[in-house]
Amino acid sequence: MWSVVQWGALIPDEINLGTMYRLNTYPLIHTGFFHALLNALALTPLLERFEAEHGTLTSIALFVGPLSTFPAGIYLLIEKVILHSNTSVVGSSIWVFLLLGSEAIRTYKSNPHFSLGPYKIPTWTSPLFACVVLSILVSNVSFLGHLCAILIGYLFGLGYLKFLVPPEKILRWIEGKLNLLGRLPHYISVDQKTFGRYGVLPSSNNAANGNNGTPMNFLGTNQRLDDNSRRTYISENALLPGQVHAYFTGSEQNIFRGYKQELQTLLNEGRKAEDQEAEVEVTPAASNKVHSILQAAGLKVATQKYEYTSAGITHQGENIYGIIHAPRGDATEAIVLVAAWKTADDELNLKGVTLALTLARYFKRWSLWSKDIIFLFTPDSKTGTQAWIDAYHDLHPESVQPLPLKSGALQGAVVIEYPFEHHFQKLHIVYDGVNGQLPNLDLFNTAVAIAGGQMGIGANLQEMWEHNDSYEARLQTMMRGMTKQGLGYATGAHSSFMPYHIDAITLQPKGEGWEDEMALGRTIESMCRSLNNLLEHLHQSFFFYLLMHSNRFVSIGTYLPSAMLIAGNFTIMAIALWMRTGYYPESKPDTPAGEKSKSEKTSKTGAQKIEKAVKVNETALPERLMALPLTLVTGLHLLGLVPLWTFNNIFHQYFTTATYIFVVVDIVLPLFLAALLSNGLGVSKPIIPQQYHLIKSFALLLLGLSLSTLATLNFSLSFMIGLLCAPLSFIGRLQGPAALRYGVSSLGLVLLNLLSPPIVLLGVCWYTGVSVETVLTQAAFGWDVWGMWTQVVVWCVWWPAWLIGCVQLGSSIF
Repeated sequence: MWSVVQWGALIPDEINLGTMYRLNTYPLIHTGFFHALLNALALTPLLERFEAEHGTLTSIALFVGPLSTFPAGIYLLIEKVILHSNTSVVGSSIWVFLLLGSEAIRTYKSNPHFSLGPYKIPTWTSPLFACVVLSILVSNVSFLGHLCAILIGYLFGLGYLKFLVPPEKILRWIEGKLNLLGRLPHYISVDQKTFGRYGVLPSSNNAANGNNGTPMNFLGTNQRLDDNSRRTYISENALLPGQVHAYFTGSEQNIFRGYKQELQTLLNEGRKAEDQEAEVEVTPAASNKVHSILQAAGLKVATQKYEYTSAGITHQGENIYGIIHAPRGDATEAIVLVAAWKTADDELNLKGVTLALTLARYFKRWSLWSKDIIFLFTPDSKTGTQAWIDAYHDLHPESVQPLPLKSGALQGAVVIEYPFEHHFQKLHIVYDGVNGQLPNLDLFNTAVAIAGGQMGIGANLQEMWEHNDSYEARLQTMMRGMTKQGLGYATGAHSSFMPYHIDAITLQPKGEGWEDEMALGRTIESMCRSLNNLLEHLHQSFFFYLLMHSNRFVSIGTYLPSAMLIAGNFTIMAIALWMRTGYYPESKPDTPAGEKSKSEKTSKTGAQKIEKAVKVNETALPERLMALPLTLVTGLHLLGLVPLWTFNNIFHQYFTTATYIFVVVDIVLPLFLAALLSNGLGVSKPIIPQQYHLIKSFALLLLGLSLSTLATLNFSLSFMIGLLCAPLSFIGRLQGPAALRYGVSSLGLVLLNLLSPPIVLLGVCWYTGVSVETVLTQAAFGWDVWGMWTQVVVWCVWWPAWLIGCVQLGSSIF
């Protein structure tokens, strides 16, 4: 009979070019059942720990390859060259001692010694003791083979063999192409934070404590970031992302090419009479063609005209949409697929529109839909979608036509953008909404799971094309998300759905690779199939989160305290100032050092009487003079309506000029108010120190209340405004010699003016290279069309508080 042991054992004299396979087969072969059983019992817990830490693909690649070959190579070198013997070796105990050696090094880093009576023995020697004991107790055990395995384990534990680990990009490419997450069992580890959700690929945080030598361990800061974040997961079990086979392929590609050719011809005809190199504009003929294709596919089709005017610019167009009524539904729920002719970056979205038309024809032939599917085609990504969704809920202005055709409650929306001709590499998922609103995290996770797990495409977010999962990349991703959320503008056609509590995302192919429009179509088909499974509206997962990677996020319970602490700072300071005005009888106007007021020269007797009264009743509280402080604080907050109205109603040509005018106003107005309050110009008498404290107290109290409330709605905006306003807590009216007061106050006013809203706007525009007119035009459009209220926070919360801080500082000069 054929001897498996003789064929695959590691026999020194049998090794040649034709039998090199023995360097990898000997750990899999055993001399008998009990030999295999004992090795399996010893190897299972060690290998399970290694696999959970490094991932299945990495473990297979290492143990089938170098972690079998390297011990064998050292063994052959010693056995044949030095000892000149021919002892064969079989069995997976070679892996057991290799893993024991690696674990011993990790233990040694955290616990260098263990005590045995008065002696301290290094912990890295424990595998050597086990090797000696096993060689004594068990016959036919290769002491040299186990020793070689321990040596390789030491080297691996120290990180000297990190070059053996396959690159993560290759592993993720294999995982995606083989669809391992779809084929292998989806088990959940006991410790999700440490091991990750799936055991196919390693997580960025090792199971070991402080194992800086292992190749898959990134920066220590990454580990600390992992402690305050979570891996994404699907909360709504009914979604079942990636569990169905997508059939959008084959003959549908021919339909796609035919539609694209027809639309391209119509678009080119629209510019024949003009310059052929001019930008392609959507012609009525192309829109009519979309209408006829939807009708020919069997959809109910309708149109809607709209018109908006903002900053002197008129936006008008016509929406076309078609509805597939669900064969198994009652028209109470619907899913929306949006394809705008112009993307959010104002690029022609020809392939996106064509793909939506092809999907409409393809979906119409299926009878599995339990929800209606609406295909919406808009002229652009800014106005068309907003006009349609407002009219769908009967909240549209008079300039927008009502919808002649409707369906049920919208459960979700997916926007398609494909503005280039070449194949793509990955999908970029855009999810930011108006005023910082976000879709349910389950929708984002569904898109990532389908794109990466089922289709093998991979997903990016926040324009992070090369995300290496490092601390810096995670932080940059999170900061980009916070910036877009804080600004509160619409990042795409999907943003218009957010105010109506409709979860929506935009799918944008990016890069140059091997994926074509059919891959994007299958991804959208699978997403629609998942949304079609929903039994109720998405509600179980998070609506408030910060994404650091496509598979890691920070929940609101973790990040909200940071904004609350900043807002609480203003509230605490306001309470402290209020208490100070009650315990300190600051009832006289401040006078510069070296000067005496007339009241001091003429009424010493009155001052002595006041002093006696305070001594008689030390608990007596001075009267708070609140009329002037309340009037000033209220008036400055109402004054914020002036720039709010100005920047939302003037023509866009005057935005830059108006910005510089307000820069001058921000310099002059605080000084004028400070002089008015300090010298009594126009009022009965100068203001007293108690009233300065009350003014600052009321201003900080309103600022703290506004930011703490805003933090629960738009965390990023509250956090950014809070940081810009942080110096206001420490600014007050200065005392001391006149020269010192003038110098410090002037320098403080210069620095404080650098934090005024107009100066911050000019600085950001200079840094990003975007004109002030463009930014303010977009902001005015957001106010008029999207309902964006970022300007209200800037001019009615931030600006008044900043003005009061400047008035407090400027009063030290007068």
